Amino acid sequence: MKYLLTGQTTQRLNFRLVTKQDYNLWLPLFKENNVDKFLGMPEGMTQREQCDFWFKKVFHRYENGLGGMNALIDKTTGDFIGQCGLLIQTVEDEERLEVGYSILPKYWGNGYAQEAAIKCKEFCFEHEFTNNLMSMMHVDNIASEIVAKKNGMTFEKCVKGYNVFSINRNTWLQQKS
Repeated sequence: MKYLLTGQTTQRLNFRLVTKQDYNLWLPLFKENNVDKFLGMPEGMTQREQCDFWFKKVFHRYENGLGGMNALIDKTTGDFIGQCGLLIQTVEDEERLEVGYSILPKYWGNGYAQEAAIKCKEFCFEHEFTNNLMSMMHVDNIASEIVAKKNGMTFEKCVKGYNVFSINRNTWLQQKS
């Protein structure tokens, strides 16, 4: 549970663990086109199968110390906005720490992903979890690429149809001062 931001906050958001009770709140994400592709999920599944797949992955990460997504809760309304967190990923046989983020469609375009991703980056580097943090997104997922850039990350490489953006701790420290 080392990488989880449980109890952390931003200006508009509270971070908490994802629970089984969040399932129906998260289900609308999988009505959108390309979500399976953008999230690296098998194609051709029903909306419920996609949500099942996602939740299984979230709880597997929690149970195996692989970081994980946090539920993002609007401080004012209490609404479930999306998920964001620090995830251990294997990229080209190298274990790396990633900022992952997904926002429910009705909240797209409001800066929630950026706000949550910045908090994850700060949390990561303040706790010295890694010297190089990344975000990885499907090459067609322009919205996630914009979030990574606004999070101070720059393009590193393309791996099997996914763009990797990253920032190192020294660059983060320079940006802070």
